[in-house]
Amino acid sequence: MGEQAGGVRIVADGLGIKGPRGWAVRGISVDAEPGALIAVEGPSGSGRTCLLLGLTGRMKVSEGTAAVGDARLPKQMAAVRGISALAHVPGVTDLDPALTVAEHLRERALLQQRFGASLRGLLRPRAERAAEAGRRVEAALEAAGLDLEALPKGPRTAVRDLERLEALRLSVALALVGGPRLLGIDDTDLKLSDGERGEVWALLGSLADAGTTVVAVCSEAPEGAVRVSTAESREEPAAADEADPAEEIDRAEGADQADQAERGEEKADALTETGRA
Repeated sequence: MGEQAGGVRIVADGLGIKGPRGWAVRGISVDAEPGALIAVEGPSGSGRTCLLLGLTGRMKVSEGTAAVGDARLPKQMAAVRGISALAHVPGVTDLDPALTVAEHLRERALLQQRFGASLRGLLRPRAERAAEAGRRVEAALEAAGLDLEALPKGPRTAVRDLERLEALRLSVALALVGGPRLLGIDDTDLKLSDGERGEVWALLGSLADAGTTVVAVCSEAPEGAVRVSTAESREEPAAADEADPAEEIDRAEGADQADQAERGEEKADALTETGRA
């Protein structure tokens, strides 16, 4: 589906994440092979979302060790973000209720072309790039199990008219357009019936079977998943799920921009010195 192939192994030992209100999670250990379905299980407020953001490079790891593929956390957060994508995370991946499904998919494809493609890809003819974008979207929809023709108004269906499960599938499809090796999804079983929850876990299981490593937040882990519990991972209450995911991501990306600016200044200084010599 994307240029990257295969999931990533996730290993963590004694991982802890500290937020503005104290420790979100502590003492988390994980050892999951590439293509695993990892269920982050716990009640709301137990730090589940913070752990999800930490493992996908969006929130800084405060203690312990963690590796996502070849990248080490927290030093290589940008590398982890480069191979991962988020779906269904409130405040981060919210769908615009006024836009149609087709508009969301078109926007995501354009963003992928502009920011996710390699330099060589950007230099290809426009027709080739458009065809590639179409193939990415079709593959993502198929993997997410979203049939556009089955929607009330087909691709022109507004997000506000989608059922909760359809909206979740759309969010997953949008995340898959970039071909991530790691997919993080929040609140997988929130306000879903038992039958719908079964469909969601079947979907995520199929993605894992196809090779993508999946980290999914839930209240109860399904059988066969790699279970990670946040229920008793803190020594003190921290209202972890009240942390603003968008704020944490902005902070992480801001650090990246600062690092890039510093590297740019260093490169400019080096060129200046070379010119003087």
